[in-house]
Amino acid sequence: MEGRHPGYSLRAPGASGPSLRLPGRGDAFPRVDDHLVTPEVTRDEIIKGRRVEALPAEAPHGDQHHRLDYVTGAHVAPGYEGSTDLITRVGPKSDFATDACIRKAGIDPATGSRYLEEIAFEVVSTQSEKDVSDKAEEMQARGVRRIFGIFVKEPRRVCEWSPQSRSWRPLDPDFRIEDRCLAAPLPVAGLLDAALAHQAVVEALVARSEPTISRLTATARAEGEAKGRAESVLDLLENRGLAVSPEQRAEILGCSDPARLKHWLLSAGSVATVGELLSRP
Repeated sequence: MEGRHPGYSLRAPGASGPSLRLPGRGDAFPRVDDHLVTPEVTRDEIIKGRRVEALPAEAPHGDQHHRLDYVTGAHVAPGYEGSTDLITRVGPKSDFATDACIRKAGIDPATGSRYLEEIAFEVVSTQSEKDVSDKAEEMQARGVRRIFGIFVKEPRRVCEWSPQSRSWRPLDPDFRIEDRCLAAPLPVAGLLDAALAHQAVVEALVARSEPTISRLTATARAEGEAKGRAESVLDLLENRGLAVSPEQRAEILGCSDPARLKHWLLSAGSVATVGELLSRP
């Protein structure tokens, strides 16, 4: 492991470290769905020719995986697709899945199959660091642009794979992952903390202008404006020395019709009693 890092800048392939070989160029890679194992039938994966069994998770891994799906799912940008446990033929001798990934939606015309994932996330608990590092090396060589590891054992941390140093670089807890696959910057802290995960999801839904969020926001704004008008009516009545009964106060505060509240507000300065105000059409 290297020292803590706020993230790293992606360099052009070949600038330093191992060069990226992109799918569809040459015959180095099979199609992403040309598998060495049988998906959804066997738990086997193959990493650099080594057969590895993908075992069911204990609570630390399972809880973190659930949180990862929850947060990343809300952040997927339009035109992209998020997947869980998506198995990919990563290389000639590698066929495995990551815990979560995001890829371009649709079919790649160059290959006739789905697009290769662009960013991938792996939860690391009992899995050996060699296995997860080998996976990162194979994905990076295949063309996966960014690879993140979420290490659940203390110290819990989120790391990004560095192609230059071929190692995991810890990200600061307040760092936000920005990428074209993401509709909004994804906060690292939201991947580790349950309460912050909810906050991250809400922020992402707002950034995506989700209709339900927009409707709730508009409703809250309208209710706030109505409450402000109602309170202005009460203030004006009380400033004129007009007695407002609890029932009348409740009726004014409970009115959600902006037009009626505006009418009351304009009329409050000229009425003799509150009852007269409330009875006005």
